Amino acid sequence: MSKSILNEKSLDFLETYLNNAAPTGYEWEGQKIWMEYLKPYVDTFITDNYGTAVGVINPDAKYKVVIEGHADEISWYVNYITDDGLIYVIRNGGSDHQIAPSKLVNIHTKNGIVKGVFGWPAIHTRDKSNEKAPSLDNIFIDTGCKNKEEVEKLGVHVGCVITYPDTFTVLNGDKFVCRALDNRMGGFMIAEVARLLKENGNKLDFGLYIVNSVQEEIGLRGAEMITHTIQPNVAIVTDVTHDTTTPMIEKKTNGHAAIGEGPVISYAPAIQQKLRDLIIDTAEEKKIPFQRAASSRATGTDTDAFAYSNGGVPSALISLPLRYMHTTVEMVHRDDVENVIKMIYESVLKIKDGQSFSYFD
Repeated sequence: MSKSILNEKSLDFLETYLNNAAPTGYEWEGQKIWMEYLKPYVDTFITDNYGTAVGVINPDAKYKVVIEGHADEISWYVNYITDDGLIYVIRNGGSDHQIAPSKLVNIHTKNGIVKGVFGWPAIHTRDKSNEKAPSLDNIFIDTGCKNKEEVEKLGVHVGCVITYPDTFTVLNGDKFVCRALDNRMGGFMIAEVARLLKENGNKLDFGLYIVNSVQEEIGLRGAEMITHTIQPNVAIVTDVTHDTTTPMIEKKTNGHAAIGEGPVISYAPAIQQKLRDLIIDTAEEKKIPFQRAASSRATGTDTDAFAYSNGGVPSALISLPLRYMHTTVEMVHRDDVENVIKMIYESVLKIKDGQSFSYFD
């Protein structure tokens, strides 16, 4: 492979995919974009009733390997509309109330997008001796309506989902910035693995399931469902993890990881050691830089759902270091993106049909 594995078509897809809203529970439009890009590189697709999409190579093979990311992004729900036409919200996933004030929002209705803003009192009007921080009790959305009836005429009602409109940009030539890099970067990277397998003419002797799961942000739900459908033998999951080099992050508790220093390989009870060793050995052989991270109980990613399903599926986690998680300016390094793709690609090529990862073989 050439030094840069991302081409113009890849980056066009990435921008389109990121700019499309796909909040938890409403991922299908993003999944359609993802499947259209993936179509030339797989033999068939599987979808389920909640929106998880799976591209399959060699669907008739008995031995099944999963590579997985998740498709959903954090968002808000309309929870209450005041008589004055202001909207109060609840979370859909881990949305950060502290970044909300002064943000533009898109409210998704049957009539289309309704624009609004998270309002906030001007600095001149606030009590300087008792300034209140943003909280779920005091953040609100203003759509420019004077009362509840005007809001409802726009098609806004309790249960409408709300997303941020922030779009993809590149900083300093090699930093990708957008909302929802967590974890549509995962869907992008596993799609690129499929592309490389096709373009490089690699023939696999097992079934490869490229899985873009839904509803990870509210408890790994999409992965829980699709793993029972696929019943895989092996799962390699990719998600994001925290860059801990920016201010106000304590490395003693969060460990060290930095964008630009390579993918992060995880250690946790759900991580199957022999599979992780295969990935590490492959990275060292192919000179792919990597970092390490430890989780005390759970990874908090879809890895846990795959690992503890179907009697136990050997699973591993390769994470993309990311700054400013669950904000609208999430940031990753292009080199790390390419190296995650390379690491998954090269690891898949090392797996053999029927390979056992049992500690007792």
